[in-house]
Amino acid sequence: MTAVGFVGLGMIGKPMALTLARSDLDLLVYDVAPEPVAELEAAGAQAVGSVAELAASVDVLCVMVRDDDQVREVAREAGPGTVLVIHSTVAPDTPAELAASGLTVVDAPVSGGPTGAAEGTLAIMVGGTDDAFAAARPALDVLGAKVVHAGPIGSGTRMKLARNMMHFVSFTAATEAMRLAEAAGLSLKDLGDVVRHTDALTGGPGAIMLRETTAPIDPADFWHGVMTHVVALGDKDLGFAIELADQLGVDVPLARRARADLATGLGL
Repeated sequence: MTAVGFVGLGMIGKPMALTLARSDLDLLVYDVAPEPVAELEAAGAQAVGSVAELAASVDVLCVMVRDDDQVREVAREAGPGTVLVIHSTVAPDTPAELAASGLTVVDAPVSGGPTGAAEGTLAIMVGGTDDAFAAARPALDVLGAKVVHAGPIGSGTRMKLARNMMHFVSFTAATEAMRLAEAAGLSLKDLGDVVRHTDALTGGPGAIMLRETTAPIDPADFWHGVMTHVVALGDKDLGFAIELADQLGVDVPLARRARADLATGLGL
């Protein structure tokens, strides 16, 4: 049976650790805050007094702390020989930097928020060697419903950064749409309900992420017709939205940029 250690029992880390505690894996935990440690003990985990003690007692050490500096601190205390699974979103070069110090490192950032962490349905993007991935896999399979081995070390982090770039750019686009809706006298809560409902049906922005490349599409390719249709609809609807924004005096720079770039971005 794999023994798993977990460091960092915060907003995402605590529900991740509680999910591990409900599994058949042996779980040991450490955190500087006593309250979440006590909660994990009540759930069946074993608490230890230091990162070094934790690393010496487990097969895999999962880390979900705040930033790169805290990840490095955990790595230093864990010492060489540890299989370190970094769930924190760190700089692209940090995992390889830590691996160079003698650790076996898997960068495995997660997406899915507290709900996904609590339900064991996270998406986990993994970078590392095949052997390192195999060592971490028992814990990852408990934590995630979508575990993707993205490539060599650092690949999981790079995929997470690309995913989060879309996430936060979309948030900015949502604020632009909210300004337009508000100026038009619409309910922002109703708009939000519609967006969440339809994104659940269509897949949201991920619905167009189906090709293996961003290169121009050959006119004979199946996707040429699909994306041509998408661009035609997008150009029409963005045009109407921009026209409405101009009438209402609302600045919509992302909509203008999207209309200008949509065809090229989709490979046309």
